[in-house]
Amino acid sequence: MTKYLSIPITILVASVLFSSCVSNKKFTALQTQHQDLGELYQKGQVELAESRSRVKSLEDQLEQERKTNATLREALARLQSTLDNSISQNTQGNVNISKLVDEINASNKYIQHLVNTKNKSDSLNMVLTNNLTRSLSREELKDVDVQVLKGVVYISLSDNMLYKSGSYEISDQAGETLSKIAKIIQDYKDYDVLIEGNTDSDPISKPNIRNNWDLSTLRASSVVQALQKNYGVDPKRLTAGGRGEFNPIANNGTPEGKARNRRTQIIITPKLDQFMELIDKAPEETEVPTGI
Repeated sequence: MTKYLSIPITILVASVLFSSCVSNKKFTALQTQHQDLGELYQKGQVELAESRSRVKSLEDQLEQERKTNATLREALARLQSTLDNSISQNTQGNVNISKLVDEINASNKYIQHLVNTKNKSDSLNMVLTNNLTRSLSREELKDVDVQVLKGVVYISLSDNMLYKSGSYEISDQAGETLSKIAKIIQDYKDYDVLIEGNTDSDPISKPNIRNNWDLSTLRASSVVQALQKNYGVDPKRLTAGGRGEFNPIANNGTPEGKARNRRTQIIITPKLDQFMELIDKAPEETEVPTGI
């Protein structure tokens, strides 16, 4: 009798153990799925923050364009007011209408010249920006920010991508990105290039590095030397400079803000004589009324 009872008990124990094994597997699978979803959420948050930053940059550029247009409209309104006043005074023989019309025409030509000059400058900078961003991969764009501000192209590179941790030595992964930026610099040989290092506000104390001034300057110098030695950029066009912690673009009170402030900027700008060749000089006979 005991023999026959032991068989069901064995089957029952086996069933319990099997059920427990299945539950543990499901629990482990759910844990893995939850972890994957968490990582996906964090990645989405980072990409959302980057998108908002780019939207803010575009909004700032749009606001600057609106201010410029408002200035031109105000100048035109002043000219119209001058014309109206002159016509009114002409009935009394105090104003020479013909001379006034000539002045207004000259002013309109000068305003159009300023607009054309600005359009040429914007177009040139847009070409530079498009050429650079088109060659960068989606992963590289996470660590590279390109902006055009007041006629100058700023290429901002994060320190995580460029340098070994806590160092001013160029990392191996930065080589491909730097080679693409060097190609753009080489394509525009008439432009000067300033490499500017920036840090967060955390103090640093290492051998041969006294403070953030030293670190930012050494990092800029490393990029300059890499562009010269590895990619053949003419050193006469290059300038290395450091601004330490004193040119922040974000709040140093948060880890995210510090990460944004730790950056190296490559600033591309025309030489003065080359810039003058890019725009047409105002007509020599053009006289601008004192009201502008």
